[in-house]
Amino acid sequence: MTNVRPASFAVALMLAIAGCGTTSTQADKETSTMTTNQTSPKHQARELLEAIETGESGPVAVINPDKYIQHNLGAKDGLAGFGELLAQLPKGSARVNTVRVFQDGDFVFAHTDYDFFGPKIGFDVFRFEHGKIVEHWDNLQEKPASANPSRHTMTDGPTEAKDLEKTEANKALVNAFVDDILVNGRMEKLAGYIDGDEYIQHNPQIADGLAGLRAALEAMAAQGITLKYDRIHRVLGEGNFVLVASEGSFGGKPTAFYDLFRVDNGKIAEHWDTLETIPPKDQWKNDNGKF
Repeated sequence: MTNVRPASFAVALMLAIAGCGTTSTQADKETSTMTTNQTSPKHQARELLEAIETGESGPVAVINPDKYIQHNLGAKDGLAGFGELLAQLPKGSARVNTVRVFQDGDFVFAHTDYDFFGPKIGFDVFRFEHGKIVEHWDNLQEKPASANPSRHTMTDGPTEAKDLEKTEANKALVNAFVDDILVNGRMEKLAGYIDGDEYIQHNPQIADGLAGLRAALEAMAAQGITLKYDRIHRVLGEGNFVLVASEGSFGGKPTAFYDLFRVDNGKIAEHWDTLETIPPKDQWKNDNGKF
């Protein structure tokens, strides 16, 4: 990892703006070539994220330079804004380890261990249109120095989806869980959704099992720390993995919650998440909103 060139990747983005968006015919040819080569959107998204570390310019071609909507509020809109953000990275600092990638229709969502202006864990969501990425959302949280009380990190655990035929049923289950438990606080229904003591937790502050979850909630309440989900914005899934993007507040601050769940035999068996404070609107670098 000595050939880290985030600045050169940023330059490649600028070149993409100048050269990749010349004509729709050219874009159609590129899309046809990618289809012929059977390059999947999941693979393309993974390569794009890894290019932040390697500096490779090729993966940039998957972004539509004429239509790239950015929801990271720290970056200006469009491809130029993404390039400008990357150019600010200290030389040789970027690290990217994309642990798991899933696809739901036109959406690809990835779970990544970053060093991106410091150690972070993040979820990235890309929307594809005609074979190109046209929109991006993410949610980043500072990476803790140690594992959680049950010795799990924020990213370890299974990485491959199974039970693909159950995708829609699993999405409905997880959507109902977040709505019932996290949005509306119907805690009496909790045991009906979660696989009891087998439940594996990757939140850095919470131990495994229902007991660990209840203990964490009680500890926060005792400290006067409020955790509130107000609304669900998006539910994406592939097989037994389901990602939910929600909006609410944590400790009184507007917060974006990204929760990834693994479902097993009709119950939630494992959970990963990131929380990111939503800055005041006057600090946004674009007007697209977090969601």
